[in-house]
Amino acid sequence: MKKIVFLDRDGVINEFPGDGKYVTRVKDFHFLPGALEAIRRLTRDGYTLFVISNQAGVDKGIYSRSKLDQITRHMMRHVQRADGRIRKIFYCTHRSDAGCDCRKPRIGSLVAAMKLIKRPVKELSRTFFIGDTKSDIEAGFRAGCRTIFVLSGHEDRRRLKKWAVYPDFITKNLLEAVQIIEHENSHHPRFRRGRTHQGRGSRL
Repeated sequence: MKKIVFLDRDGVINEFPGDGKYVTRVKDFHFLPGALEAIRRLTRDGYTLFVISNQAGVDKGIYSRSKLDQITRHMMRHVQRADGRIRKIFYCTHRSDAGCDCRKPRIGSLVAAMKLIKRPVKELSRTFFIGDTKSDIEAGFRAGCRTIFVLSGHEDRRRLKKWAVYPDFITKNLLEAVQIIEHENSHHPRFRRGRTHQGRGSRL
């Protein structure tokens, strides 16, 4: 069985640009401390990594698909230089009202990732989803993943109390999230869903 981790991009791998804003140029893309090391460690440990990111700024005309592709190539070059590997990046460039299946918290992109590597969707229950927003955690939960909320993005931890779905774990950043994954898979190879640092997750 493949070991799989899904990652959000902004606020997890690179600095969050701010509410309602987007990373529109390569020079504005800045890796968060420890992010490249975290990706390297997951790669070393045999994980298949996918990035799942909402980028509606393209559909809104704020930046072009070409600009997004430039940013992606820049990110991937640095990941590769750090001995990391990301299998594929799934962007949803649609607006929130488009009704598409690929925009988080919908799980179309996660299902597409499993199809790409020819794994049954039911194996999503053996994966992790790492994100910094409510939509990340909801998408991970809906797909059956274990969810890790990182505080390196823009969300205030206090907001989580109002969420219908609570993450399985909360960490400072991506590197700490990797430490959680390493610990869980070494000590709990047949982990159960719903365990959190502060209680049990709830369903939508």
